[in-house]
Amino acid sequence: MIPYGKQDIQQSDIDAVIEVLRSDFLTQGPKVPAFEMAVAQKVGAKYALAVNSATSALHIACLALGLGKGDWLWTTPVTFVASANCGLYCGSQVDFVDIDAKTYNISVSALENKLKRSASENRLPKVLVVVHLCGQPCEMQEIKLLADKYGVKVIEDASHAIGGKYQNDYIGNCKYSDITIFSFHPVKIITTAEGGMVLTNSDELADKMNLLRSHGITRDPHLMTIAPDGPWYYQQIDLGFNYRMTELQAALGLSQLDRLDEYVALRHTIATHYDSLLSALPLTLPSQHPDSYSGLHLYVIRLNLSQISVSHREVFESLRAQDIGVNLHYIPVHVQPYYQQFGFETEDFPEAMAYYREAITLPMYPSLTTVEQEHVVTALEKALRV
Repeated sequence: MIPYGKQDIQQSDIDAVIEVLRSDFLTQGPKVPAFEMAVAQKVGAKYALAVNSATSALHIACLALGLGKGDWLWTTPVTFVASANCGLYCGSQVDFVDIDAKTYNISVSALENKLKRSASENRLPKVLVVVHLCGQPCEMQEIKLLADKYGVKVIEDASHAIGGKYQNDYIGNCKYSDITIFSFHPVKIITTAEGGMVLTNSDELADKMNLLRSHGITRDPHLMTIAPDGPWYYQQIDLGFNYRMTELQAALGLSQLDRLDEYVALRHTIATHYDSLLSALPLTLPSQHPDSYSGLHLYVIRLNLSQISVSHREVFESLRAQDIGVNLHYIPVHVQPYYQQFGFETEDFPEAMAYYREAITLPMYPSLTTVEQEHVVTALEKALRV
């Protein structure tokens, strides 16, 4: 089967991990800070803090921004559930903003209209999580202007987007947000096996998230409530979690980071070839905003169902039967059974639902060959019965 995504592990990655296995530190050693510094320098952020998953990163980001009971978090319905669940973890309520019909990211016009309405109802969100779907950045400059106008904190869920650029700057520099999140899951652009990272330019937020990722414990005497009893002394000064990244993961991440630009460039080459192969088929191909250079984590097509005689499901199942490991990113969060209990209706976000009824994620990863791409397209033609 040709999967929709997979990691690329080279000998240099293996050597980096073996080196750590033979060292004195498997956790809480020098590799994690080295990885953090390398990512921060790469994207232009002041601080980068590695954690064990992007979900953990979202959680501590929300907590650091003071999200809690009685507050609202807004995000897009077309995302993985973690982008919304992080609000529920903090005791807040969650709502959604519909997507843009071309980019599939959060719609700036829908956001503006919802903020205006919510301001009049005194129920503005405290935190907005914008998701760079497929690796394409949202319209961050416009979003930041709205967030500042209405006093909303912004988290960029850039789980798909490391190595991508917005207005020629790397995603992750937090120029238009308070915090940015990266994911290093195996199918993402670079991997640490599992893992994530929070980035910020705020001293205060960095200090808070640093505490939260490691049990709320500090060994810094300046942060303690009393003088240390001795050199062994530590204090828990907040309620934190065990969200740390291991040295093994960080070593793998450091090695992979060396190839980040190469990986993204390969994804663009693959996408360009797909665009050419698919141009005559009854499909809507991915649209790129002129301000963006996508990380291209995913290549999503939409079926023009009025032009074909088969259903969305039939096309999907036909591709799977032909050993093409297509997927669908994502089922809109508001239709999940857990979220239905909050009163959401299926058609509350019509653009998200229109996307869901037509979208299919084709295989996309750096080692995907042109021969494999052509096999994918041949299988798709058969599934479409064209």
